[in-house]
Amino acid sequence: MKLKTLVLSATFIASAALLLNSCSQNGNSAKTDGKKTAAAVKGDSAQAETADTLSVKKSTYPPIDKKLYDSLMKFNAHGDTSGRWPVKNTPYPIGGAILPFKRVVAFYGNLYSKKMGILGELPPNEMLAKLKGEVKHWEKADPKTPVQPALHYIAVVAQGDGGKDGKFRYRMPFKQIDSVLVLAKKAHAIVFLDVQVALSNIRAELPLLEKYLELPQVHFGMDPEFSMKDGTHPGRKIGTYDADDINYVSDYLTKIVKKNGLPPKILIVHRFTKKMVTNYKNIKLHPEIQLVMDMDGWGEPDLKTGTYRYFINQEPVQFTGFKLFYKNDIKKAPHHMLTPEEVLSRYKPYPIYIQYQ
Repeated sequence: MKLKTLVLSATFIASAALLLNSCSQNGNSAKTDGKKTAAAVKGDSAQAETADTLSVKKSTYPPIDKKLYDSLMKFNAHGDTSGRWPVKNTPYPIGGAILPFKRVVAFYGNLYSKKMGILGELPPNEMLAKLKGEVKHWEKADPKTPVQPALHYIAVVAQGDGGKDGKFRYRMPFKQIDSVLVLAKKAHAIVFLDVQVALSNIRAELPLLEKYLELPQVHFGMDPEFSMKDGTHPGRKIGTYDADDINYVSDYLTKIVKKNGLPPKILIVHRFTKKMVTNYKNIKLHPEIQLVMDMDGWGEPDLKTGTYRYFINQEPVQFTGFKLFYKNDIKKAPHHMLTPEEVLSRYKPYPIYIQYQ
């Protein structure tokens, strides 16, 4: 893809995000659906299981096999000859690391809304069955890499209503997070809690989720698209995070890992434009954190390929991710969502985190 095409691609993504939120199929407010989805109703009925889900026995995690780690990192570079992949001088993770030993395949969304992703669109059992099917597809496409299923839940949602404090974000009730943990346990899945800060900030939102992040199966996601540092209402333009913001989250999660004797946390940073993440070279890595830059733009295959190449491949951090949209990816010709085999054949490095919305 030529640079001129890239500029058009980035403009298309930005324009699309203003008209149709890129993190929403048809809108992005968990409050405005009017009533709970079937997933939320059934999730609430599972509250009796919550105490058991939140109580975790202390575990010990043996050190990783460094030789195997190096071999897998080289494999995931997918023959890259640029010298960028695998990323040099990165720390080995502490024991219990998921990446690169497994590929994470996640369903994204919110239980209160059918419009924000597959996680809340389908009834719980149907959703989990579909996730199981996608896991099998990825295992078949890449037999060398086991798959770890995941539920990627939007815990703080950017919205059009300013709310009582004028921050234009809605914090989900803890009982809904508890419901997601119960669902994840049924599927042997890990959980990501994702935050869209809007006119708030990551330093105000992250600490409120600490009791969940103290659990070994709970990880974190931060979405620059809705980090509106200039006071613009979310959805009118694309937001941004700087390396300093990402480093704050990494440092905070590192302290949680050390304090509680946990395996590494996976930190997902969404990205589909250059300005969404500034000063990427200043991002600091820790043995306790596995950092994934996730290409989460939607559109036709060639558009997604250009976005991945210029904003993920050419600005290496540690690991990479890729997002697939069941609805938005098929809106324009050729009306096709990439298959696991196509993703693996197109991209260097191989994405180790896959998200479906």
